[in-house]
Amino acid sequence: MRILIADDEAIIRIGLKAMLEDLGHDVITARDGQDAIEKAQQRLPELAILDIEMPQTNGLQAAKAIYKKRPLPIIMLTAFSDEALIEKASALQVHGYLIKPVEPTDIKAAISIAKQRFADVQALEQEKLKLQKGLEARKLLDRAKGILMAAGMDEETAYQAIQKEARNSQRKILIVAKEIVMNGGL
Repeated sequence: MRILIADDEAIIRIGLKAMLEDLGHDVITARDGQDAIEKAQQRLPELAILDIEMPQTNGLQAAKAIYKKRPLPIIMLTAFSDEALIEKASALQVHGYLIKPVEPTDIKAAISIAKQRFADVQALEQEKLKLQKGLEARKLLDRAKGILMAAGMDEETAYQAIQKEARNSQRKILIVAKEIVMNGGL
């Protein structure tokens, strides 16, 4: 994987880079949160590991900005196991949390979990969009039936009229329903 690491401490960056490269990853390093945001846009990493406490733009701010522009798995890194920081990280789209010093086995496990959590979140987002589109379609169809029912049809007859128009005009039923809503009838 192409992994972005951001830490304001050079020794930590070097150590993380070596660990990740030993695990077979391509590593992009950043010296602070702002540098991480810029490199995320330029180099398109597949995962980011961000130190929480950095000057100028901290890791939480960087995580939010990076995820907003281009969602990817993000692991927060800190020397502190502060509950307030954990809560702030939990409120963002963060998929893992590591406490320094980090061992290779810890980072390997965190990457695996972050990738899976990210995939799960993406699948849920896709399902949510699918359900929203289905609900919008259902509402549109119900509105079109309501217009036809107001003109004297019962619900079943209104639905059949929409289906028949769609079939006869070789258009999708939702296009016909939208047209009914826009025109106030067939």
